[in-house]
Amino acid sequence: MDLAQKVAQAVGKEYVSKAPEDLITHSFDASQLRALPSVVVRAKDAEQISRLMRFANAERVAVFPRGAASGLTGGSVPEKGGVVLNMEPMNRIIDIDRGDLVAMVEPGVLTGELQKRVEAAGLFYPPDPGSSDFSTIGGNIAENAGGMRTIKYGVTRDYVLWLECVMPDGALITTGSYAMKSVTGYDLTRLIVGCEGTLAIITKALLRLIPLPKYVKTQVAFFDDEANALKTASEVVAAPLVPRSMEFMDHDSIACVANYKPSNLISPDYQALLVIECDGNDEPTVSADAEAVAEVCRREGAVAFHAAKDEREREDVWQLRKSVSPGLFTIAPGKINEDVAVPRARLSDLLRRIREIGREHGVSFVNYGHAGDGNLHVNVMFEPKDAELIARAQKAMEQVFRAAVSLGGTISAEHGIGLTKRAYLGIELSDKQIDVMRTIKRIFDPNNILNPGKIFIS
Repeated sequence: MDLAQKVAQAVGKEYVSKAPEDLITHSFDASQLRALPSVVVRAKDAEQISRLMRFANAERVAVFPRGAASGLTGGSVPEKGGVVLNMEPMNRIIDIDRGDLVAMVEPGVLTGELQKRVEAAGLFYPPDPGSSDFSTIGGNIAENAGGMRTIKYGVTRDYVLWLECVMPDGALITTGSYAMKSVTGYDLTRLIVGCEGTLAIITKALLRLIPLPKYVKTQVAFFDDEANALKTASEVVAAPLVPRSMEFMDHDSIACVANYKPSNLISPDYQALLVIECDGNDEPTVSADAEAVAEVCRREGAVAFHAAKDEREREDVWQLRKSVSPGLFTIAPGKINEDVAVPRARLSDLLRRIREIGREHGVSFVNYGHAGDGNLHVNVMFEPKDAELIARAQKAMEQVFRAAVSLGGTISAEHGIGLTKRAYLGIELSDKQIDVMRTIKRIFDPNNILNPGKIFIS
């Protein structure tokens, strides 16, 4: 009896495939790293997943949970073969409770779909990763996704109240509470959020919602100097103002978008821009905040300014920002995309160091990201067959990681470690910290069968 037949006995043969096309389509994520699984299982419910994990634990078979595979670090790539567990079929929004301001969802729900559903009810789910139209809630929780609204509203972990999970041995547990506050024992919920699918498989989540802000003002400030744009981001917060989004694009990302999606809103003549959005429930206050933001931008050297007049113009502005990542592929078919972060006031120092590193290694960086929370997406474009350039780019990225940490930052703000950054974990974490994390992994998963190889080098 082969592995597929054994798995079928555990989960039902209608949920199992070893067809070549299924193995191939489940062999990679957005990192473009590839490894073929032996079997693909389509998730049905927690009880079925529990049976799968009991079998896998007894037989020492690796299981790799997978959402929409939009991750950029190889987090769902089945490096060691085994079973890929596709969580997308578990995609119900079970309940939206206006009284308690919560939503109960399954992990395969698309983030953008949840946002639309709760907004139709006058509520708001703030986490907003750039992949929200196609990434899943389960993947967002596993990676502790951030996004464009972090400066005001925080990241995914700030909205997860309770989880139902299947452990590596097949046990079904819950963590957290339906209550808004709970300090009963260790916070297992926050441990599982951001664990990159290495500790447990999420089968349900209770998410905190807030009332939908009634008024939103979106503006774009253009600069002829990158440093002025990044200094402006700090000055806005020091004003003190707290916009819900403050996004940065450098000259190369502006030029890329201008070419990819031409618009009268953007010109490759600008060296940098900031998209700044304010929201709230009182129109005069939101308008006053937006005008105060505009004044800071002008004072700090903005050479042009655009305020969206209506919802259509707001969508146009955000379409420009969201076009950066796909637009980069007009430069070259390959991309290394990293997500370092530093304290907001050190962004200019980081960008200056990135430019120096680029010159030292003969590579060109394209930079954009979340200036409001200090998170910069650093990109190198390349031809996949150009092994020499790829090697130089990887060496340069290691120096970018070291620069971010030296400035009080991190090697990953929201993408996670996965496969692509596990070799660099020691740049930020001490041997003792890594040892504690490995110990936690062994307690949850002593046989190392759940998403093995991620975060740590085996």
